[in-house]
Amino acid sequence: MGRLSIPHPHRLLLPSPSPLHPSSSASTIPRRSRFSPSAHRQIRSELSLSCGSHLVPHPAKVDKGGEDAFFVTNHNGGVLAVADGVSGWAEQSIDPALFSQELMANASGLVVDEEVSYDPQALMRKAHAATSSVGSATVIIAMLEKDGTLKVANVGDCGLRLIRREQVVFATSPQEHYFDCPYQLSSEKIGQTYQDAMVCSVELMEGDIVVLGSDGLFDNVFDHEIISIVSGSPEVAEAAKILANLASNHSKDPNFDSPYSMEARSRGFDVPWWKKILGRKLTGGKLDDITVIVGRIISSSDSREGERMEEKKGISEVTGERMEKKKGDNPLHKEMHYR
Repeated sequence: MGRLSIPHPHRLLLPSPSPLHPSSSASTIPRRSRFSPSAHRQIRSELSLSCGSHLVPHPAKVDKGGEDAFFVTNHNGGVLAVADGVSGWAEQSIDPALFSQELMANASGLVVDEEVSYDPQALMRKAHAATSSVGSATVIIAMLEKDGTLKVANVGDCGLRLIRREQVVFATSPQEHYFDCPYQLSSEKIGQTYQDAMVCSVELMEGDIVVLGSDGLFDNVFDHEIISIVSGSPEVAEAAKILANLASNHSKDPNFDSPYSMEARSRGFDVPWWKKILGRKLTGGKLDDITVIVGRIISSSDSREGERMEEKKGISEVTGERMEKKKGDNPLHKEMHYR
């Protein structure tokens, strides 16, 4: 993740640009937007999500499972959410994972709240208000109504791709203050709030594929690679795992010209001039925690897919190890990483 964006009276948390960890460029788009594939509208039955998920922690954070947190639930049409803890808090001897974990634990428990009903921005507001851990995180929440409307609220550089007929037909844009400084919900009052979220509404069709992830995915994997994998993998759990592992492999490859390195060069970060003369350029992936959720839009009448969704309530091997180590210290760990 990037540096902190929360100024502190003693400048302890004041961000500074870094050539090593630029984030993706943020484009200027309306805060509220709606994508509606009118040419493909159809009369349909109730829709829901069949989901698979996978988390690969940063190589240096494997022992604690990383600083990303997520949950997936089939409540109503389905709710997907990812929070990426801002690693800069570690410089203040604060575990960056605690804020993202508590935020997701609160959100997972609030999806049934009547005030939240199909409103990811309201869910973000209530979950953030209930979070007491010190820290900050980028966060994205997507909620599917049974009529096929997917509502998304996003703060920072977690992202979503909607894939239809092997094309990306909708994508969120990252929000940032400047290079490597994304918007983030924080324990500090001067951070962003739910009101800063980019809110989108998307009309889905049966067979559409939704890919949700932390920036560790989108900094290291191109959209055409995502399309190839989710279109060629019949199981959403398999697709999520393949994508996460591909992102992990790319992140460790110094010669891979990743979306991350291409963005860095476009922002003016590159090798010294004398290396350019030798034909060299800045390349490589970005080491990070990587969270991937893949959801296929299905008819609620498809019992076979419905049963598959029910099977995704367990926890991943990585997060399972972390929870076993810490569940005696913090009861919130018992609630994390629902599927």
